Amino acid sequence: MASIQVPDLASPGFKANPYPFYARLRNEAPALRTTILTRPVWLVTRYDDVLQVLKDDRFANDWSPRMPWLLLRFARPMTRGMLSRDAPDHTRLRTLVGKAFTPRLVERLRAQVESITEELLTAAAANGRFELVRDFALPLPLKIISGLLGIPEADSLRFHRLSRTMLAVASTFGLIRSLPDSWLFMRHLHKLFAERRARPQDDLVTALVEAEEAGDKLSEDELVAMTMLLLVAGYETTVNLIASGTLALIQHPEQRERFLQSPALAESAVEELLRFTSPLEIASFRLVLQEVALAGVTLPPGELVTAVLGSANHDESQFPEPEKLDLARSPNRHLGFGMGAHFCLGAPLARLEGQIALTALFRRFPNLRLAVPPDSLRWRASLLLRALEELPLATE
Repeated sequence: MASIQVPDLASPGFKANPYPFYARLRNEAPALRTTILTRPVWLVTRYDDVLQVLKDDRFANDWSPRMPWLLLRFARPMTRGMLSRDAPDHTRLRTLVGKAFTPRLVERLRAQVESITEELLTAAAANGRFELVRDFALPLPLKIISGLLGIPEADSLRFHRLSRTMLAVASTFGLIRSLPDSWLFMRHLHKLFAERRARPQDDLVTALVEAEEAGDKLSEDELVAMTMLLLVAGYETTVNLIASGTLALIQHPEQRERFLQSPALAESAVEELLRFTSPLEIASFRLVLQEVALAGVTLPPGELVTAVLGSANHDESQFPEPEKLDLARSPNRHLGFGMGAHFCLGAPLARLEGQIALTALFRRFPNLRLAVPPDSLRWRASLLLRALEELPLATE
């Protein structure tokens, strides 16, 4: 274990291909103690162990006792959402918004997703070349989630720019640098809540402002945390799924042809791309509440653990030939959306958007190809996400 040098897990160079390192960890040190944000953290990489971390209530999502004081001092509202709460608070918060993301209600958005998809692809087709992230993968889910929340388009783009800084945090310096953007983000949200209290609208932000569950309204901090989470989580995974999924299909021409010839494959194709590309690569930190034996080590109370979803999704014990892209893979119990009580609330929406977007993209441009050499592609600096900065494409 001591001989394993942990690279910068948030660096663009590492994000380009993290899987050989994860394979080594699964084989040699499936639970490895390292340092992230100045805190000792256990990286858990095998599928069964990752599943245990996600589902075992001895691992708490509220790790505020170990959070950097800067985060607690200046950005405390961000720690009050579903992602960093446990039962009963998590249950209460999830119940308040869960009804907006049921598969039945999400299905009602199909026509809107299809319309925006066609509009964006028509614009992209005009020049024979386009940048997929900027022109398609980002605006599609951002328009949908902003519409659900009731956030004006100009504000949603501003929020996106601010969230990029926050999601890039992987060091104490990065945390300090992100604080002004975090403060601006929260300031804009407070103004939005005040507007909705004065002039209610038919949108999710108004519903959250007015929400009441068992006589308990959301606090202002909970409103900030919930809206930030819904906005960012409501599009980031989908952006990365569409962009990385497109790249994977271009780089695996036999699977792309299979996708083109079999429209009914869209559902299983998106599940495989979620597994293969792992848009959300690392889960949020958990705090060990009770002594736990995991992956051959004993974790005492007070330790921090993070489940590496990208590694679990490439675990050969769960997925035969994990480095092979197989759009018809079955079974495919990937962990792209997490698992357990904190399973991604927006998974039905992300799946719908991914299926529609990728199907329409390759139907419209069957000869789609990279417009730059593969080794020139740049990945975003982010601990939690695996995301392309941009994907320049040619349609012929």
